[in-house]
Amino acid sequence: MDCSIDEFMQYIEEEDIKFIRLLFCDIFGTPKNISVMPGDIRRALTSGIGINPMGIQGFPQEACSDIFLHPEPHTAALLPWRPDQGRVVRLFCDIKYQDGSEFGADTRNILKKAVAEAAKEGIKFTFGTRIEFYLFKTDDEGEPTKIPHDKAGYMDIAPLDKGENVRREICLTLERMGITPVNSHHEAGPGQNEIDFVSADPLKAADDTVTFISVVKTIAARNGLNADFSPKPLAGQPGNGFHVNVSAERDGDRSVLPSAIAGILDKIYDFTIFLNRCEDSYQRIGKGNAPRFISWSNGNYGQLIRVPQTSGHHYAQLRSPDAFSNPYLMFALLIHSGLYGIRNNMELMNAANFDLKSANPEILAGYRHLPRTIDEAKEAAGSSEFIKSCLPKSIIDTYCS
Repeated sequence: MDCSIDEFMQYIEEEDIKFIRLLFCDIFGTPKNISVMPGDIRRALTSGIGINPMGIQGFPQEACSDIFLHPEPHTAALLPWRPDQGRVVRLFCDIKYQDGSEFGADTRNILKKAVAEAAKEGIKFTFGTRIEFYLFKTDDEGEPTKIPHDKAGYMDIAPLDKGENVRREICLTLERMGITPVNSHHEAGPGQNEIDFVSADPLKAADDTVTFISVVKTIAARNGLNADFSPKPLAGQPGNGFHVNVSAERDGDRSVLPSAIAGILDKIYDFTIFLNRCEDSYQRIGKGNAPRFISWSNGNYGQLIRVPQTSGHHYAQLRSPDAFSNPYLMFALLIHSGLYGIRNNMELMNAANFDLKSANPEILAGYRHLPRTIDEAKEAAGSSEFIKSCLPKSIIDTYCS
């Protein structure tokens, strides 16, 4: 919704909206919000709503310094699960200090700046997401268990697949919020599901990811279930991936994509901590179809980047991230590393169109690997000049501490 303040106020009145949720994220991508009433939304749109950053992960703990949420009307979306009378709308916000200066821990703004930097060079990135999650049963008190909702396997159908109706409700809810899923199915683990989305500009793709995770958790809870996006919910079962389809073009010319992929492959060791930020992330990497080596292939789903060769596909699929990552930071770092590859006319290494898991040690010695532990990932990011050029020191320090 692209409109003036007066037009937005009219929209609030016409839609009988009584609560406006101003949404932002901490530096780990966890959504936060404050609700304001219609009488306060004009002030929010003109001068922002002040909040105390104390207690929000990764935000500077300055007790004497408020920060201000500045909602963006074009991000407005009604929450379909709320009542039709006294409706609720959600808006994403920029975060600034009172004097209008930028707030360094606003990761959404970090992504905005990365997009603008690429645009100056005529480069446009788009991202499509494929996110996996488990559905677990809850106990008599509504607390989550580790009992899967079903025992179905990859792409099974009902009655084995008991998540079918839940996924349907999620997809229909997202459509009502202006988000377009392209497909959904049961994944390989018991109770594991996946929903895929069309590619979009980086900011919308990140906003939609935050919305998607919130919607899944809400709809699951309404069905007496718990949605788990953690990297390795069940030992011995597939982990949850957050696969990203990366596209890049310069003035409509897609020939820059190979150099962008080369840049991502060159720098991904440095920024893995921002794609895989918890201990369990490193229990998933290298297991099943989650990649271990820094490589690419035309078709192998077990490699870090897969570049489909079928007609009409012009993207590279990154397969190492998990859904505990902050999509704003992830997409910003993919843009910066892709730009690095394009600026330096980097050439892709040879495709590894074979199974690295069964390759002999001599072949594997020619490939770098992703960090094996969270400490290795932290050390790589903390010592990287590339990361220092992309992110504020406060965010690097928090992730690497």
